[in-house]
Amino acid sequence: MSSLLHVDGYVKKFKHLVQLEREEEMLQHESEIKSMSGRERERKGRALLNLKGKRVGTGLGGRILVKFSKTKTGVKLPDTEISVGDLVMLSQNNPMRPDNPTATVTEKTSYSLTVAFESPPPKFLLKDNSRLDLYVNDVTFQRMLEALNEVGDATSRLKKLVAVMLGFKAPEFRAVEYHYTRNQMLNKYQMEAVENALSAKDIYLIHGPPGTGKTISCVEVIHQAVERGDTVLATADSNIAVDNLLEKLVDVGVKTVRVGHPARVTPLLREHTLDNMIENNKRFREVQQLREKAFALLDERSNHSFPQMKWRRGMSDQKIKNMADKGVGFRGVPSQKIKEMAKWIKLQDRINSFFSEAGRIEEEIMEEIFEGVDVVCTTNSTAGSELLQEMFFDLLVIDEATQSTEPSCLIPLVHARRVVMAGDHKQLPPTILNQEAERKGLSKTLFERVLGLYGNEIRSVLRIQYRMHKDIMDFSNQEFYNNNIIADDVVEFHRLSDLGIEEESNPVIYLDTRGLDSMEKTRRGSTSKENPLEAGLVSAIVDLLLCKGVKAKDIGIISPYDDQVDLLRRNLLPDIREELEVKTVDGFQGREKEVIIVSFVRSNPQGVIGFLSDLRRLNVSLTRARRKLILLGDSKTLRGHETYRKLIDYLRERAFVFSCMEEFRI
Repeated sequence: MSSLLHVDGYVKKFKHLVQLEREEEMLQHESEIKSMSGRERERKGRALLNLKGKRVGTGLGGRILVKFSKTKTGVKLPDTEISVGDLVMLSQNNPMRPDNPTATVTEKTSYSLTVAFESPPPKFLLKDNSRLDLYVNDVTFQRMLEALNEVGDATSRLKKLVAVMLGFKAPEFRAVEYHYTRNQMLNKYQMEAVENALSAKDIYLIHGPPGTGKTISCVEVIHQAVERGDTVLATADSNIAVDNLLEKLVDVGVKTVRVGHPARVTPLLREHTLDNMIENNKRFREVQQLREKAFALLDERSNHSFPQMKWRRGMSDQKIKNMADKGVGFRGVPSQKIKEMAKWIKLQDRINSFFSEAGRIEEEIMEEIFEGVDVVCTTNSTAGSELLQEMFFDLLVIDEATQSTEPSCLIPLVHARRVVMAGDHKQLPPTILNQEAERKGLSKTLFERVLGLYGNEIRSVLRIQYRMHKDIMDFSNQEFYNNNIIADDVVEFHRLSDLGIEEESNPVIYLDTRGLDSMEKTRRGSTSKENPLEAGLVSAIVDLLLCKGVKAKDIGIISPYDDQVDLLRRNLLPDIREELEVKTVDGFQGREKEVIIVSFVRSNPQGVIGFLSDLRRLNVSLTRARRKLILLGDSKTLRGHETYRKLIDYLRERAFVFSCMEEFRI
């Protein structure tokens, strides 16, 4: 097969898979809205009810910003999946109306969500009792398809990169001078990874197991590339991962701009956003004044007749204006009607002129900003926006690349000459909803594709971890990393007792719920699982930890199942719920806490463990804790799977194992 046919087949395959996933997401979204009440959607974190909106200005490109909070003043928003960058739909408690407006979330706090509208929002949103629903973001799917088209039409620079990526051209390397002095805290494995990444002429991989500092290594690659005069695009699939990159780049003094909206609202993150840099430009006041004039004219325009087709009678805009100046009618249209339409058209001309001039000045400001920075930070999806459409970079660095689908990585890749990807394919893959798309390869990442083609030739493995006590690390190290990970001296034996907290057990504790009437349950209409007994035990353990002096913010609770997460949250006291994080495994990837509690949930006579058998989920669950890992599960059910049997044997050998809460010790 020729390389051309190979590329054509690749593009065709992934276009099909992207369309399958797009249709599945839309179908699931529509089905859930139809079958669930608003209250149920809000409880699941996918809707917010009883909101009132308030206009708070304009954002980039003249987008209208509206801040939504609960109708009752001072009431916090409930826990929600809705995050910065998500597309949301607004309604008057009727989310199935086809004309409901959509907007993008730009800021999230405990009390409010701020969203950006492309066009003026309906006035009902500024009244009480509006509803906001998480919506399907079709823009990301369209950008994936556009990137695939570019791969199919690739020439010169991109063609070479695609050839290496698909395996019909070997990767190349060059000799580079490596400046070790940029970050003297790097260990030898990180230094080696940075040097190899800088020497790659096309693609390189940094494999970073939990806690080994892959983001710090990425930052060092970027820093040294900038010192060599390279332009750099730094991306990740999520806003949180982009924020982490940005903070570390700013720390080392790299001139950086963040395109898009930070997931967290901090002065440092806000300072480096493109929006903030534009607002601080001396010419931005001109942009504001022009847009204010345009919006004022929009209000005035509403007092005049829109030139509908039935009144035009073949007249162009210019013809209507000419007839109005003459004060005559035309083909049965009264002169007064023509004058009204002419006023509308003239106002629209002025509105267009003001918006156009504001856009031109804003583009000049953006060009100035981009010319003054060395690194652009953004999500994979936003790398495909109009803002970056004509920009090309010497180097692309994708962090958390193993959480991104292959088409997602292609969005920034088409803008780059060289690519460095960092990730860990032993942790969670991207979430795929459509089973056919998953089965046919959409869940396999570009990182895994390249690793499968070239192996250690294009990969460096980071080996020293700075997170976990050795006892917490060891099982995952044996089972998933061939004992290649080493605990740094600083963390190897660190414990809660080092923080002044009295301990009576090992860093790893297992509470075996076998025989404790801990049967799993399924809620009516749900495909998820919950285990009320385990949820109650977790609450008791949290109380014990808090009594011992562990801070709520230092505790994390993980469960693989949404319904168990919901139950666990509801069991916690409201003041504790604010600080103590309870999430699914997916929500904790890339995160760490001093204490992690894991509720495995599954308990049934058949020994069925469902998607617990995805061992990457197990790996993530076991590697989030720094000083104390507490596991709860029914050993009889779990032992039916070979890896869980090994885990339970390991726990019996190395951990404190309890069979009832009365015996339990921290």
